[in-house]
Amino acid sequence: MASNRNGKSIPMVGEMSIVGMRGCEEITGRIDNYLRQWRDSGDSFVIGASCPRFGTGEAKGLVTRSVRGHDMYIICDMFNYGVTYKMYGMDVPMSPDDHFADLKRIIAAMGGKARRITVIMPMLYEGRQHRRSSRESLDCALALQELEHMGVANIITFDAHDPRVQNAIPLNGFETVQPTYQMIKALTRTVPDIAFDPAHTMIISPDDGGMGRCMYYSSVLSLDLGMFYKRRDYSVIVDGKNPIVAHEYLGNDITGKDIIIVDDMISSGDSIIDIAYNLKQRGARRIFVFVAFGLFCNGLETFDKAYGDGVINKVFSTNLVYRTPQLKAKDWYTEVDMSKYISYIIDTLNVDRTISDLLNPASRIQTLLEKRKNTEKTV
Repeated sequence: MASNRNGKSIPMVGEMSIVGMRGCEEITGRIDNYLRQWRDSGDSFVIGASCPRFGTGEAKGLVTRSVRGHDMYIICDMFNYGVTYKMYGMDVPMSPDDHFADLKRIIAAMGGKARRITVIMPMLYEGRQHRRSSRESLDCALALQELEHMGVANIITFDAHDPRVQNAIPLNGFETVQPTYQMIKALTRTVPDIAFDPAHTMIISPDDGGMGRCMYYSSVLSLDLGMFYKRRDYSVIVDGKNPIVAHEYLGNDITGKDIIIVDDMISSGDSIIDIAYNLKQRGARRIFVFVAFGLFCNGLETFDKAYGDGVINKVFSTNLVYRTPQLKAKDWYTEVDMSKYISYIIDTLNVDRTISDLLNPASRIQTLLEKRKNTEKTV
């Protein structure tokens, strides 16, 4: 038996233990602190694990103590290039493939002794290679099946590029979580004068693929919704994809309105920047960007320029993936902490209870907006 965050005695599925893979030490520490407070535990829930390398770059997985009967939660960032390993004397940044291989090594090191294994993989490995359109690999589905075959019971990810990839493992637990509430909360704290009404603010989807998440924001905030669609040149392939010729806007007039652009990630950022300049030309007042994953693969210079030109006001991104110190120092960047949310998920799963209420934040968003209205009335 254990006490939950409300002080009630509850049965556990198994002794709760957490493994933070390389590069996830910071967020794992925060999650551990929350759980220790809620469970009134003097001991850490984190179990040591490592993947030492041989000179050739080969590796093995090590777990520091027995996990027999434990309810294991493995936290991994597949896209953390800020960690390196030695190969033939060279420092090599870890690729997503390297991180995924290390994840499998740690699962294998547990030797099938854990009672249940849950992998918390915020940005889904190979999530953008989720469907087959020609003679090509189907990497995401294969990766999920591989984890299933290794005994992983649940996979928790955030804002999956296409949630339908879970069809590859229909008998396993798979949840794609949206950081909607945390984004809105961060916006209200950072921009106190933001007005959530159709006359002053609007939600914009940068493409048709992101309409689902934008419709949710539009619904819970009661805001109008617009979108861009990408006109591509399908006769040319550049870096594995058809280049975008232009972004075409569909929606109501945005003159004088604050704009919230919502997307799952910033990779190069070219699309977001192009859309932001387009919106400014149409008379947008301020532009805020919500993305779960700020990768910034091509650097930060284009966003520095857009901020300097007064085109983008703020970019809100989570701490679910690696952020460089340079990014954290930018005036236009606001980090959205997801560690408490993940702690809630782990705390709930460990006692074998539903996380449905955690996955649907509509009521919490409405409570936040009501508190904000009441605060404005008393000021």
